[in-house]
Amino acid sequence: MKKITITLMFAMTFFIITSCSKSEEEHIVDCVGDSLFMELKHPVDASNSKKINFSLEYSGSTRTLSNVKWNFGDGQSAIGISVSHTYSTADTFVVTAEVTTTEGNSSECTNTKKRTITVN
Repeated sequence: MKKITITLMFAMTFFIITSCSKSEEEHIVDCVGDSLFMELKHPVDASNSKKINFSLEYSGSTRTLSNVKWNFGDGQSAIGISVSHTYSTADTFVVTAEVTTTEGNSSECTNTKKRTITVN
């Protein structure tokens, strides 16, 4: 049993070392850390309390904000960095922004930001 355990540990170590290059590991860390540079804004429109003006601000310096897919929590969605949505009823909704950033022509990361909002 001890030989099998040692053999499996050696095989796993070899697989991990040979399957992931340093650039893949760096890409994963960059993507996870990228969400720290994102802020979801949602001010209420001054003329209509059910209309919310959503935007996503990105302050990262190595990547570019390329796309935001919004889900407003009421069955409606939109695409864009800044969008407006008018809710039909007053309630609490979970808004989700699926944010895509790019670096160069090939490196793409997708992060999700969520915010619970109350519509009056």
